[in-house]
Amino acid sequence: MAVIVVTGATGTVGSHVLRELADGPDRVRAAVRSPDRFDGPADEVVRFDFTDPTTHREAFAGARSIFLVRPPALSNVRRDVVPALSAAVGAGVGHVVFLSVIGADRAGFVPHARIESWLGDAGVATTFLRASFFMQNLTTTHREEIRRGRLSVPAGDGETSFVDARDVAAVGAHALREGRTGTLDLTGPEALSYQEVCDVLSSALPHRVTYTDPSLPRFLVDRLRTEREPSKALVMGGIYTSARLGLAGRVTDDVRRVLGRGPTDFETFAREHRGSWCDGVK
Repeated sequence: MAVIVVTGATGTVGSHVLRELADGPDRVRAAVRSPDRFDGPADEVVRFDFTDPTTHREAFAGARSIFLVRPPALSNVRRDVVPALSAAVGAGVGHVVFLSVIGADRAGFVPHARIESWLGDAGVATTFLRASFFMQNLTTTHREEIRRGRLSVPAGDGETSFVDARDVAAVGAHALREGRTGTLDLTGPEALSYQEVCDVLSSALPHRVTYTDPSLPRFLVDRLRTEREPSKALVMGGIYTSARLGLAGRVTDDVRRVLGRGPTDFETFAREHRGSWCDGVK
């Protein structure tokens, strides 16, 4: 029985990868920082920390493949991520499915691009899932402001090809089960401006959601005031600036090619998640 290791098993995509693999023939090992607090579907749960080499051996022992998610806080790839990847390759892992970002091939400065480059030279089979902006970010990062009736991001009139993280996870699980390799650009079925996003939300919810388009400096100041996470605020600013510049709207058919069905559209997602943005609504 093959062993598949899932990192990021408590995250937006990794948790859904576990669910996709749960009924399959492979033995699924969740590699998490706090096993005692983990309650997802997995055959094994082991403690794993990219920055703690003492956790690497047990995490990768006997594994055939890995679903790899870079923790957002780790931007120094050579120092904080490569040692764990080296341990995985040394343990005999032959296939890595990496959750990357769309456009990584054109943005060598992002950590995802550096990880892709390292894996490309490591002699293992790879699948790069270059995902667009997750719809789920609107139910997490922007949840409270949408509940209050507004969405404030510096994206101008630019469009984004929002993708449901569940679709990304389904593609990742397929690659792990079938050994599929290559690069996949994963998007939803359409590109929407943030005004269009707010129009859909306003139709799905019992309250109006207004789109405001602050300047980038204003956005950064507001995020730092509410969250006090400079690195996260800068990443968000970069994402929305890409949309403003027209760089985030490319739509592909890769989800359909792999899964044999179309990706989830935003209107469907909004209806399914109405309860995230308003109390007592299903």
